[in-house]
Amino acid sequence: MIPLIAQTPRLTILAASRALLTAALHKPHYFPLLLGAALPADWPAVGPGREVLENDLAQLTAGGRDAAGWYGWYALRKAEGEVPRTLVGAGGFAGPPDAAGTAELDFAIAAEWRGQGLATELVGGLVQQAAATGAVRRLVAHAPADAPAAQQALRRNGFELAETTETDRLRFERAVEPAPAPTLGPPSA
Repeated sequence: MIPLIAQTPRLTILAASRALLTAALHKPHYFPLLLGAALPADWPAVGPGREVLENDLAQLTAGGRDAAGWYGWYALRKAEGEVPRTLVGAGGFAGPPDAAGTAELDFAIAAEWRGQGLATELVGGLVQQAAATGAVRRLVAHAPADAPAAQQALRRNGFELAETTETDRLRFERAVEPAPAPTLGPPSA
């Protein structure tokens, strides 16, 4: 099972749950309460579309615990000073890796939070999650051809431009090394 929360210096990255997805789809006024975060002005436009949310909910319902963490994730900016914990973006995987260990990653940051390196942190956190599973050997991501910031977030996380036949979006790939298994040492005194 994939870990369901990740921490970066400025973000808490939280895997979507059935409760969060149900609230986002059917009771949007409860969504920020369950998430424990303020919403950006352009949410849900920047977030995953209804079709993606419905698919994620169906996959989590059908797959149970084994499906958890393989779909949507929410990027929450940690509270700082007068700024409360805030949903700043979303990302995740298109599902578990295939037989070769390849998984697809996607991400987006709300307009008001762009230009601060948060996309780079979100992608980095998702790469760490993929490595922690031990099941992912290669990650694939796409970025619009006219979005250099998204491309840079991928490059800063070790993704390299791959061949593509598409003209409006670019394909990036990177290898994933499984995270080392934690070792238990002697108890500290």
